[in-house]
Amino acid sequence: MKTVVVTDVRRAEASVIDKLGTHGVATVHEAMGRTGLVGASLRPIQEGVRIAGSAVTVLCWPGDNLMIHAAVEQCREGDVLVVTTASPSLDGSFGELFATALQHRGVRGLVTTGGVRDVADLRAMGFPVWSAAVNAQGTVKATAGSVNVPITVGGTVVRPGDVIVADDDGVLCVPRLDVQSALEAADARVMKEAASRAAYLAGELSLDRNRLRGVLDDLGVKYVTTAEYEAGHGHG
Repeated sequence: MKTVVVTDVRRAEASVIDKLGTHGVATVHEAMGRTGLVGASLRPIQEGVRIAGSAVTVLCWPGDNLMIHAAVEQCREGDVLVVTTASPSLDGSFGELFATALQHRGVRGLVTTGGVRDVADLRAMGFPVWSAAVNAQGTVKATAGSVNVPITVGGTVVRPGDVIVADDDGVLCVPRLDVQSALEAADARVMKEAASRAAYLAGELSLDRNRLRGVLDDLGVKYVTTAEYEAGHGHG
């Protein structure tokens, strides 16, 4: 494992990141062609929080949080810290003291494939976290890793400067160069969903609005009465 700290991360435009974040994970994910999710294993420790920010990536050794200490210095206002380990580890490598330092620097939250602790304090101070575990098991500070290199989170490659969107539905990575197009697609999807919502409130069925009756017919789905169904399946 190459051990470096990259100091000059390229970030997307802040205003575009903020606008993208208003849409939330599910909307942006669908707008991007259902790509970018980091998987269902990372869950929020809080409820009702939605963030978006530029990724500062950290690759740690299992059971060691040395490189998180190094990463704090590289964080700017509007960033999201994204941490993983060279092999799976659920040790509690992050807690209230780290959150205090990051919150002071304007960091919007943490995404980690590992564990976190001090969760009551993290919730009380309003520092959002998405993690694979809550675990009081501590870590050491003894092994070099890297900061701001490409890492893999739940099968998705996260590069420094990519945009992380996270909320109650999970975590999404938007490649930095695709942020503007993702925003435009998400805006369009929101408008489309608003039109559908109005139609449903007026009584229209999704089967008709999405032209799904023909799909059911093509797949051989038949509409029958209870008597017809029971006769066809041998019930008395």
